[in-house]
Amino acid sequence: MERKVGFFKSIQFKLIVIYVLLILIAMQIIGVYFTKQLEEQLVSNHFTMLDERATLLVYNLAQELVKTGEERSSLSSDINALLRDIFSVDNAEVQVIDGNGVVLSTLNFATRRIIGQQTTEVRVKRALLGSKDLSPTIVRDKQTGHRIRVLALPIKYEDEVIGAVYIEASIEEIYEQMQEINNIFASATFIALAITAVLVILLARTITAPIIDMRRQALRMGHGDFSRQVTVYSTDEIGQLAKSFNDLTLKLHEATLTRDREQKKLSSVLTHMTDGVIATDEAGVIILMNKRAEELLSVPSRKVMKKPLTEVLRLPNDLTVEDLYDETDSLLLDFSSEENDFLLEANFTVIQEEDGPINGLITVLHDVTEQEKIEQDRREFVANVSHELRTPLTTMKSYLEALEDGALRDEELAPRFLGVTQNETERMIRLVNDLLQLSKMDSHDYRLSFDWVDFSQFFHDVIDRFEMVSEDKHITFTRNITGHATYVNIDRDKLTQVLDNIISNAMKYSPEGGNITATLLHQGHNIRVSISDEGMGIPRESQSKIFDRFYRVDKARARSVGGTGLGLAIAKEMVHAHGGEIWVQSEDDLGTTIYFTLPYSTFKGGEA
Repeated sequence: MERKVGFFKSIQFKLIVIYVLLILIAMQIIGVYFTKQLEEQLVSNHFTMLDERATLLVYNLAQELVKTGEERSSLSSDINALLRDIFSVDNAEVQVIDGNGVVLSTLNFATRRIIGQQTTEVRVKRALLGSKDLSPTIVRDKQTGHRIRVLALPIKYEDEVIGAVYIEASIEEIYEQMQEINNIFASATFIALAITAVLVILLARTITAPIIDMRRQALRMGHGDFSRQVTVYSTDEIGQLAKSFNDLTLKLHEATLTRDREQKKLSSVLTHMTDGVIATDEAGVIILMNKRAEELLSVPSRKVMKKPLTEVLRLPNDLTVEDLYDETDSLLLDFSSEENDFLLEANFTVIQEEDGPINGLITVLHDVTEQEKIEQDRREFVANVSHELRTPLTTMKSYLEALEDGALRDEELAPRFLGVTQNETERMIRLVNDLLQLSKMDSHDYRLSFDWVDFSQFFHDVIDRFEMVSEDKHITFTRNITGHATYVNIDRDKLTQVLDNIISNAMKYSPEGGNITATLLHQGHNIRVSISDEGMGIPRESQSKIFDRFYRVDKARARSVGGTGLGLAIAKEMVHAHGGEIWVQSEDDLGTTIYFTLPYSTFKGGEA
């Protein structure tokens, strides 16, 4: 939001004040100095004029006062003539006093009444005595308050005081003239100030207009608007500043566009990364987190901002941010719960300028739960295969050594030992064949030959084959197979192997004289096949694992019946390859039921 600068805070007002003060100070200095000098000059000239006329008057009066006889009879008129001729000064009073202190004549008619009277002026008495007058020469009129110069001079003839002249001359007219001159100076000052203010306003606009324009452009640039440029009014420093400002605007625009593009790229990369990214400052406090990191940590970024990284990642208390700066290996973080396993791999990289201090830390999080599970399964698989191969090989080695040591010549032991060796060999062949089949299925390096089959008849044929070999254990089969037409698009050999594996397990773990129930029914768009036995059952905690490779509930008994632990794993892969599902239901000592489903049609060829 643009904040308007008040007039009294603006540069324009400051320039006006500065120029007005400069003019005012200059005019004051000039006025004071000029009037002072003029006043002194006028007063000095006036005093000089009075002194000269007074000196001339004294000289002429001395000539008149020494006259005798008939010449003295006209003394009063001669003195008056001298006063009028010599001392015709405005606002001046002149008195001529004889040696006895008697006023002989005055210049002003208003004071003629004192002629013939004895004077009372102290200055006159001092002049008649010939002493120097030390009283101030300028006094104030008690009635008018005007300034008057007072002067008393002795009239001497041949160094003898024969009289005196008393002069009172008003100098108020000089000060009135000075007051008029001061008024003229004051008026001129105000006129000059007014003209200066107007000129400064016009001048200030030429300075402030580009500055105001640049300020507005700076505010627009602050809001991301780089579309306008400052008007260049002149070629002086302000104009050069405006040109530089326009160049800066273009460069900032380009830099902002580049920054926005880079930020969009970075934001897109961070958003679509399959790994979580967390950035911290130098203190290890989180300042950035992408969406993937939020998903992995199951926490929104707004809740962890400004929190320590060690706390969010649940690192040990003895592990500090400084330790992470030097951490070159990845850390495995366990976020597992009671229901699910969840493992994260964290890699740390410092944010540091070249040869500069560390500014922060980048943490990359990767979900390695499945990877760790696969690695664990791989280790278990290798261990299981090694164990499964080692057991028959050990057995074969023992029997072959016994045959080598002489049992081969024993007609009773030799056939039995050779039979055991042959059984173990066949067991290893079955194991290897099963492993090869699973390997092909994992790599999808196999093909299924699909064909429409009446699954009811197909199921009966498989069960018939097992009934022929179940008489030794006195195991009976109960069939609950629908009589409706049930056509399934399957690979006959692969589904035969699935049923063989499931039914073989049911026979292996059924007690002598037990019953196996085979069921086939329709369930929506699928058929549901189930084989139930009356064996020892599977514990609840093991039911989710029986389709895992090499998993056995009772390993000792499984080996005694020749199992490889891969039959149900192969069955699961085959059923999934046919678009079906497989699961188990079992209770301890109540038997086990294996279920699987397959899509079907009531007509051959899949036509409804």
